[in-house]
Amino acid sequence: MGDFDNREREEVYSKKVRAGKRTYFFDVKATRSNDYYVTITESKKRLEDGVFIKHKIFLYKEDFEKFAEGLKDTVDYIKDHQEVVEKRYEFSENAEVAKADEDFSF
Repeated sequence: MGDFDNREREEVYSKKVRAGKRTYFFDVKATRSNDYYVTITESKKRLEDGVFIKHKIFLYKEDFEKFAEGLKDTVDYIKDHQEVVEKRYEFSENAEVAKADEDFSF
């Protein structure tokens, strides 16, 4: 047991994406058998009490292709049926500022 049991929670890689009022975390973690999987976490600060609300999904490697295909198809559908103004958000300590000239497409 010991240190090896903690490996299933050990982050192998992490990517943080700030997007307006939300922050997304894409984390690669390892199981006990050293298989990698992805956790995708959405974090948003609740205005009324300042508490961060988090939603998390687990994505396992056997589902990568179908998940990516489903996400791409869904985003393409929206882009084909509605105008999408994509913005890239940049965080500063004073305020969050959107830079409209930067592309944030898939």
